[in-house]
Amino acid sequence: MPTTSAAQSTSPPRRNPFRWRPDQQWEAYLFILPSLLGFLVFVFIAVGASLGISFLDWGLTGPRGFVGLANYRELLRDPVFWRVARNTAFYIITIVPLQLALGLTIAVGLNQAIRGTEAFRLIYFLPVVTTIVAGAIVFRLLLARNGPLADAVTGLGQLLGIPLSLPDLLGSTRNSKVSVVLLTLWKNTGFTMVVYLAALQGVPQELIDAAHVDGANAWQRFRNVTVPMISSTTFFLFILQTIGAFQLFAEPFVMTRGGPAQSSEPVVQYIYDNAFRFTRMGKASAIAWFLFIFIFGFTLLQNIMQRRWVYYETE
Repeated sequence: MPTTSAAQSTSPPRRNPFRWRPDQQWEAYLFILPSLLGFLVFVFIAVGASLGISFLDWGLTGPRGFVGLANYRELLRDPVFWRVARNTAFYIITIVPLQLALGLTIAVGLNQAIRGTEAFRLIYFLPVVTTIVAGAIVFRLLLARNGPLADAVTGLGQLLGIPLSLPDLLGSTRNSKVSVVLLTLWKNTGFTMVVYLAALQGVPQELIDAAHVDGANAWQRFRNVTVPMISSTTFFLFILQTIGAFQLFAEPFVMTRGGPAQSSEPVVQYIYDNAFRFTRMGKASAIAWFLFIFIFGFTLLQNIMQRRWVYYETE
């Protein structure tokens, strides 16, 4: 009997096949291998190849020769590039703050104990899951000079006895960017609202109650308690939406084709035009890398600046 007990005590324990062990890491890498290969082929290698192409005179069929920094020097002297860069800057300084403000306002309203909150949340979020091409086509029909919105404004003017007409939001060089801003706000504000709503529901109620006991009114509680507590969410949305404004493409491409006279064309559409309309892959790659460096620098700067205004709750 003692011999049997000793043999049993020295036998290795049975392993649970479903329990993770350090020697099973190769299995995890095996599972992520398809995604890793896709990333390497379609992202990492493609990005590296675009850097090389930016130093070449590359047509649609292949390279014609090495040109060094000629594509970048031409880019800096290109008036069209600076025009589309100003258009992109306009989109950033209008879309980002308006989207943050509208999303926060709607989230604050839907965070109240009102009837039908779930239905309103669904209504505001529906544009987010709508196809952008379909939404852009509908907006193009609505904002046309002979569209239903123009007829409604004209009819309202006749009813009031004053001349009213809808500005040309698609065919005017002054107003064409406004139509793109309206479409983008309609499409993406619901996402901002949902993220802000989750952040508002995470604000500790005891802090708001303490401020109320100290005599703070509703606006003071919102400004001094709620806004600092959701500042990390604001920073996240600010970075995300700024990058999205830098990369704006589908909205102006479908609605205005970047026109008239390139008045609504963003930088990304100019990359598309150089690559697939003018077959200048080298210049298109140079623009893409210029845009990448600018976005990277802007994001890095904001990560440094956020220490001054973003509040992170600590345990």
